[in-house]
Amino acid sequence: MAAVNSRYARAFAEVVLEQKLDAGKVVAELRSLVELVKASPQLRAVWENPAVPGEQKRSLLDAIAKRAAVSRPVRNFLAVLIDRGRLAALAAIARQFESELNERLGFVEAEVASARELSDAEKRALEAQIAEVTGRRVRAHYTRDAALLGGAVIQVGSTIYDGSVKGQLRKLKEALST
Repeated sequence: MAAVNSRYARAFAEVVLEQKLDAGKVVAELRSLVELVKASPQLRAVWENPAVPGEQKRSLLDAIAKRAAVSRPVRNFLAVLIDRGRLAALAAIARQFESELNERLGFVEAEVASARELSDAEKRALEAQIAEVTGRRVRAHYTRDAALLGGAVIQVGSTIYDGSVKGQLRKLKEALST
């Protein structure tokens, strides 16, 4: 299933890059549609029901796209997923699409959890360090986690950089117990 999701994600990334679309806008539109589908079981039921004619599904999609000001390429992408019965995998395909797009544009996603809210200067400095380590531009997403006590934990792909006080205490405990 992951291979199928990846195929749709790669194809849509190619469309976005070939047509020179605003990648940030496309990602935002796709995220909003993912949230809309996630929040509406009735909408999912209609779009996933094979008994509902494709024309009716696309008419409903067109009405939603018009109301939400969704661009034509994003609308068309969603129509393909609906027509191919892949709407249940929309969230996974959207995540894969973002990863594919980031890869092609030279970005790396970083999840940063810190004990307190970071200032803009601290965020820039942290992103610069991540860029230096990864050799790529950084798109960071920040969250607060008071349990860290201080410092931050950064996840880039499957690699975790733990600079938190909690992590340092855990390492100290492990060193003392051996």
